[in-house]
Amino acid sequence: MKRGIFTLAILLIMFALAACGKSTEGKTETDQPAQAQTEQTKSEQAPADSLQLLKNEKTGEYLADPQGRALYYFKKDEAGKSNCSGECLANWPAFTQEDFAVPEGFDKKDFDTITREDNGEKQVTYKGFPLYYFAKDQQEGDVNGQGVKDVWFVINSETEFE
Repeated sequence: MKRGIFTLAILLIMFALAACGKSTEGKTETDQPAQAQTEQTKSEQAPADSLQLLKNEKTGEYLADPQGRALYYFKKDEAGKSNCSGECLANWPAFTQEDFAVPEGFDKKDFDTITREDNGEKQVTYKGFPLYYFAKDQQEGDVNGQGVKDVWFVINSETEFE
């Protein structure tokens, strides 16, 4: 009798352990699709290197780099050529990031690069016009360069070049 109870107890313990093992396996299988779903959701989100369309009371909507720094054009530039060099370039550094996605309202085909004559570096253009940062824009959302000397302006989807 003791032997039967002992065998029964062993079988119950083995059954309980087996059931626990199946529960863990089932949980792992459930976790994996959730992880795959999370990764899929991340890949469907905008890439980390996307340009952004931000909004400011002073300027309205404007184009910014992935870190939220405003992008400007120089009215004295020509399509395909920068007329900003030396001290100008120190205050208005060139936007050089080549691989990026664009926000809704912009066409990636409107973006290209030129090779700068002064230093041979590539600079991103929008509709042929070189893009710049303003050195005094210190954080995301700054648009301190808007309208400087009436020749520096932020870029937006309605920007028209003369």
